[in-house]
Formats: sequence, structure tokens, C-alpha cells
Amino acid sequence: MLKKILLIITMLYAAVAFAAVDVNKATAAELDGIKGIGPAISTKIVDERKKGNFKDWNDFIERVKGVGEKNAAKFSSDGLTVDGAGFKGAPAAPAAPAAKEEKKDPKADAKMKAEEAKAKKEAAKQAKEDAKKAKADKKAAAEAPKDTASAPKK
Repeated sequence: MLKKILLIITMLYAAVAFAAVDVNKATAAELDGIKGIGPAISTKIVDERKKGNFKDWNDFIERVKGVGEKNAAKFSSDGLTVDGAGFKGAPAAPAAPAAKEEKKDPKADAKMKAEEAKAKKEAAKQAKEDAKKAKADKKAAAEAPKDTASAPKK
């Protein structure tokens, strides 16, 4: 079961890595999927984006410290875009994965969707169990002071 979940996560990560990622729409996790962008830079990007969307690559480079033209060109060639545009003619994203999707086996797609649904169901079940445990812990914590308060004082 764990192997299946890891396989699904790996496949989703691979799909995100090959897809074009727009800097104005991407989550921090999607930005981390771009080669060369780690948690520090993705956090800077998200923080700057809160002030307003990036207008173009020059605006992106000026506002995000640690990103220069050289890094921008690398990020663009790995699939990062600003409003759908690549950096100075750099290829936005490889087109090969879209062609592969058309040739996929329908049975494999159905199996993948079933496994994803099962993984989501198990994650929801785990979240529900965690919520129950947190509620029980909270209740126990609330009752603990009552027990000490009822003890006779010396």
C-alpha cells in the first residue's frame, strides 16, 4: 500500500515537473518542483506575489532577491513562466508529456484513478482519526485541572 502511494506521489511530482508552472498561480510546492527553486526562493516568490502579481520577467527579477537573469533563464527552461511567457525566448516547457498522455492505456488510467481515490480516502480517514485523538486530548487536558482542584488542600 505504501509503495502504491509513493508511486502515485512520484508520478504526480513528475507530471508537475514537466508541466509549465506560472509564477503568479503556482503554490509553493509547485514552485519547489522547478529545478533550482527550493523552499527559500519559493517562499520569497509567494511573499512577493502577495503584494501583487508579477507583470513580466523583469518585474519578477527585480522583486525576488536571489534571482537574476541567469537563474531566470534556467527556471524558464525548466518550465517556469510569468503570465504564460518564457524568459527571453527560453522554451517554456517541454511538449513531450502532453503527447504521452494521448497514448496512455485506459486500464492503467482507471487503475491510477482508483488508487488515487483510495489514497485520498485513507488520508481522510487518518485525518478523522487525528481529529478524534486531538479532541480526546483536549478533553483530557480540560479535565486534568478539575481533578487537582477537587483534591483536599493541606
